[in-house]
Amino acid sequence: MKFVKLTASALALASAASAAYARDNVQVAGSSTVLPYASIVAEAFGENFDFPTPVVESGGSSAGLKRFCEGVGENTIDIANASRAIRENEIAACADAGVTDIIEVRIGYDGIVFASQIDGPAFTAFEPADIYNALAPKVVKDGELVDNPYTMWSEFNDELPEAEIMAFIQGTKHGTREVFEQNVLAAGCETTGALQAMLDSGMSEDDAEDACIAVRTDGRSVDIDGDYTETLASIDSNSNGIGVFGLAFYENNTDKLKVATVSGIEPKTETIASGEYPVSRPLFFYIKKAHIGVIPGLKEFAEFFVADEIAGPDGPLSEYGLVADPELAQTQEKVANETTMSEEGM
Repeated sequence: MKFVKLTASALALASAASAAYARDNVQVAGSSTVLPYASIVAEAFGENFDFPTPVVESGGSSAGLKRFCEGVGENTIDIANASRAIRENEIAACADAGVTDIIEVRIGYDGIVFASQIDGPAFTAFEPADIYNALAPKVVKDGELVDNPYTMWSEFNDELPEAEIMAFIQGTKHGTREVFEQNVLAAGCETTGALQAMLDSGMSEDDAEDACIAVRTDGRSVDIDGDYTETLASIDSNSNGIGVFGLAFYENNTDKLKVATVSGIEPKTETIASGEYPVSRPLFFYIKKAHIGVIPGLKEFAEFFVADEIAGPDGPLSEYGLVADPELAQTQEKVANETTMSEEGM
């Protein structure tokens, strides 16, 4: 008898083949920003199709992608939600575990907003430089790079309230944090002159860029590892608190929160769709192609998610703050054809 030695990937696929008998529902985990959208779609999918309602969990973009990259088979999730693009090291980790065919699906766009207690101090307008000066470990003062001495917002910008600095930002496992670091902290680091001061002090470019996105550790910047409800609870208990939220979450809590402009631009669907609002980001989910045809309803769920009637400008997701993707038709085609990331651009 001739025996065939299976590779790790083939063994994983063989394991996945048994999933049809062991699991009949789609399993999703990841971004807390994408969570409400995915939950809405999952519920509607369960009501309109002859498939079980998909199970959707949160945990953050990084945590979801880590679970996604654990391997192929019934004991691994089918879809990872993410409020940032998958990273090269995550793609490599996936490949090492046998997850070699990944379909990237962009569902639309969201904006990151700075919101505070509706009756709290007048936090209504920020520049990236303000956020950097408030939260960075080192800032430029009197032409010198020094340990951050600021305890009040008004100390570095007299147009801001005379209120204690207290910010609640998403932890490092959340996609929101990466966008916050690059679009706000890094931008503020450059405009305040801190980046140049770091380079002039002899820091390498890489070290200076890392330093630019660091946050102070004296208690005035607090990482939130949970979802936006935890950030909201922190704002509720701190009248001076500023929180970082997704636009959709803020829009569902306007009775409790007020939002600030960034660089003079109000965060709303129109300014995010046009790219005018400076702190916006695309939202994604990633499909494990090896599970299509094995986990019942997986492809159908993905196609339903990006249908015009769901993710289009007149769909229910837009009512909850999702900004429709102008290239949604291309995304629909990608899902229909099961086009993987490695096949794009070929």
